[in-house]
Amino acid sequence: MTTASPSALEVGRKLVALCQEHKDEQAMQELYADDAEHVEACELGPDMPRVTQGKAQLIKNVKQWYEVNEVHSSSTEGPYAHGEDRFAAVMKVDLTSSAGPMAGQRYQMEEVGVYTVADGKITRAEFFFDTSQMGG
Repeated sequence: MTTASPSALEVGRKLVALCQEHKDEQAMQELYADDAEHVEACELGPDMPRVTQGKAQLIKNVKQWYEVNEVHSSSTEGPYAHGEDRFAAVMKVDLTSSAGPMAGQRYQMEEVGVYTVADGKITRAEFFFDTSQMGG
């Protein structure tokens, strides 16, 4: 007997819960498909292109992001369902960067992530945010 894959909304609830606990890497390990991709609103730097593919590379990027950003506080809200295969979440973070166009500056960032789910795994995440804060 096979078990049904979790719905997009169930995956979204788990993602939001893990993000609220600051367990981003665990969320990716558990909830992302091996060939998942992230599409950012703009290029985030030479080592962080606009489109990144593959769970292993996404996890590497998250680790690098935490190495150059001090997070003072963060929150994740949602999920907000969109049909059977997508959901959105709102992420807010208060941080100080040590690299990139915002190096040495403390600022607040808010973004909306729109996630596509297939077979109970996140296959694509698109991020929307004010790119003027990133120099783009």
